[in-house]
Amino acid sequence: QVQLVASGGGLVQTGGSLRLSCAASERTFSIYAVGWFRQAPGKEREFVAAQNWNGSRRRYADSVKGRFTISRDNAKNTVYLQMNSLKPEDTALYHCTAHGVLDRLLNGEYEYWGQGTQVTVSS
Repeated sequence: QVQLVASGGGLVQTGGSLRLSCAASERTFSIYAVGWFRQAPGKEREFVAAQNWNGSRRRYADSVKGRFTISRDNAKNTVYLQMNSLKPEDTALYHCTAHGVLDRLLNGEYEYWGQGTQVTVSS
């Protein structure tokens, strides 16, 4: 059973940057596709970014393309989300997820789901 622990959220001004981290408890995490989803109060859960196990495939929501970058360090069992040029509409609870198949993760399925880390962007 893989446990995912997200961190790195906080309060930042518009235009600022944050880097989220998601640490996995098991080395088998390295073979999973990983992703980030977010949910703002009163809104549906929204896909943000995902990649396969070795980074050869990456996908981003249109709303974050060019501003966010997903990456992973399999030696550290950790996935990252670098967020630049943050906007107030990026404010949400961000969750990391993992699935054995990237396309299923992109469809919103997950095998593992971490607790969220709050990102708040002030205007």
